[in-house]
Amino acid sequence: MPLLDLQKLTVGLSRTWAGFLRDWDRSLRAGNYPETTRYNYLLAAAQLGRYLGEASPDPDADDAADDPCAVTRAHVEAFQAWMIDTRSASTALNKHKGLQQFFKWLLVDEQAIDRSPMERVRQPKTPRKLIPVLRDEDTSKLLDACKGKGFANLRDEALIRLYCNTGARLSEVGGLLVADVDLNTESVHFHGKGAKDRRVRFGPKTARALSRYLRARDKHKGAALAQLWLAERGVAPLTPNGIKIRLKRLGQAADVPDLHAHRWRHTFAHEWKRAGGDTGDLMLLLGWTSEDMPRHYGASAAAERAQETQARLGIGERV
Repeated sequence: MPLLDLQKLTVGLSRTWAGFLRDWDRSLRAGNYPETTRYNYLLAAAQLGRYLGEASPDPDADDAADDPCAVTRAHVEAFQAWMIDTRSASTALNKHKGLQQFFKWLLVDEQAIDRSPMERVRQPKTPRKLIPVLRDEDTSKLLDACKGKGFANLRDEALIRLYCNTGARLSEVGGLLVADVDLNTESVHFHGKGAKDRRVRFGPKTARALSRYLRARDKHKGAALAQLWLAERGVAPLTPNGIKIRLKRLGQAADVPDLHAHRWRHTFAHEWKRAGGDTGDLMLLLGWTSEDMPRHYGASAAAERAQETQARLGIGERV
């Protein structure tokens, strides 16, 4: 089932709102935006439209609920504050970024408005949290939970080793095709965000796990499918969302709380920076174009290095 169901996404919106979102999605598809990006953008705009029609205290919200061209800065700020209260600051920030793109499209591409209501709306401040990395013993416990010769065991070990070994995104590993894996060169072709492809090497243990999984996959009912990862039963691929759910269950079974694929991405950056690896090389390997990303993902490594230096120097301990 596709992630983006535009008819479902626009339920409860006016005909004008739904029409604009349909046209915007066509524009995004023409620009080759990934489905996940399109979904997040469209969801933000749809949620604003529904908020204006159902929850906004503004007396003039009815006009804006009927037509996005009537949305004002005050409407957006009230929606943003409501998101912070009912969800979180990070969710509100995500919606802010989506709405920036929507009203930019209305202003520049459609020329439907003279000025974007986002022009002076501040981004919500979000707390910077040091995301806990996965220690080797955590990954070992997860691999122990996968031990066995069954199809799911072999698949899950290959998944875990690939996430751990490459630091790739959930969607990048989840969206792999069989043709993307090259066991001769021990490398994988990732299809990254914004149509930015890259080839990444993996180690011998990951190669062995992938080889074992592929042999089991050849005997599976869904062997003819192009997708690399298959559901245990039936003839269906294991989607990124299915992988997300599977990892959560494995984490519970192995007593590794709050397990998700992105923690291995943070761990990869953490270990890379802790070992003194080059930032430019890290950006290439993880598919980043902004230097803000290695700073954010390497924050835990920087904190750990600082603590190690503090302990080594022993400042205040010599008196």
